[in-house]
Amino acid sequence: MVLFFIPKMKLNLTKPLAIFDLETTGTNVGTDKIIEISIIKISPDGREETLTRRINPEMPIPPEATAVHHIGDEDVKDEPNFATLAPALVQFLAGCDLGGYNSNKFDIPLLVEEFLRAGVDFDLKGRRFVDVQNIFHKMEPRTLKAAYKFYCDKEIVNAHSAEADTRATYEILLSQIERYQGAEYTDKDGNVTTPVVNDIRALHEFSFQNRNADLAGHIIFNDKNQEVFNFGKHKGKTVEEIFGNEPSYYDWMMKADFPLYTKKIITAIKLRGFNKNSVKI
Repeated sequence: MVLFFIPKMKLNLTKPLAIFDLETTGTNVGTDKIIEISIIKISPDGREETLTRRINPEMPIPPEATAVHHIGDEDVKDEPNFATLAPALVQFLAGCDLGGYNSNKFDIPLLVEEFLRAGVDFDLKGRRFVDVQNIFHKMEPRTLKAAYKFYCDKEIVNAHSAEADTRATYEILLSQIERYQGAEYTDKDGNVTTPVVNDIRALHEFSFQNRNADLAGHIIFNDKNQEVFNFGKHKGKTVEEIFGNEPSYYDWMMKADFPLYTKKIITAIKLRGFNKNSVKI
């Protein structure tokens, strides 16, 4: 059973916001697959559209994943694969900002990864990302179940079904905007702001933890707007410098189990460095 509600307030939108949730075979963005997706698309006029589909991941669903979302191999064996659904999903999400719970770290990177595997261009340029979990953790550090109880005073019925979790996330976002109107937040540098407002651009900026160059956060931007590594022995060093001095590191990343989108980003950086250093005749 899924709880439906009439929003107490209307989101201030300049373009549609697609709040979505994924159920998956696991948590590795580079290798795991989507088995269920649910999207609530809210238009600037307040109209809602909901899309929920199960997907055949074309791989066995691990028992530990089934234990969480209760979706097994038999439940998806006759469903279409992601590549089949990708064109319709791209069309449904066209022109939308994106929102979710832990979506910046997991749902958006995995969704983009699936589009890349399917050979479908899902352009992120110009989209804003609102991560309800980041707002929650910054303002009231806690899980989706606790957040729903805290903000909405409700229990999630059928938790870990994509549609129930998506609906709860949407309700939490509306409640956060109401609760934190005018509330002050002090960042790590001591700056005081009132960041939670009914504006997608502001929510996008506040719910981002890092300025990521890729979606998984392996490559981030430093204070000089340069792409730097956010992991491993070269953490904090610029990608362009390392690839120039240690070309084998690029080769290692391309062969390793990094997401396709990360590989796309580092390839663009490497080509940019090559073109910059090329001798023009």
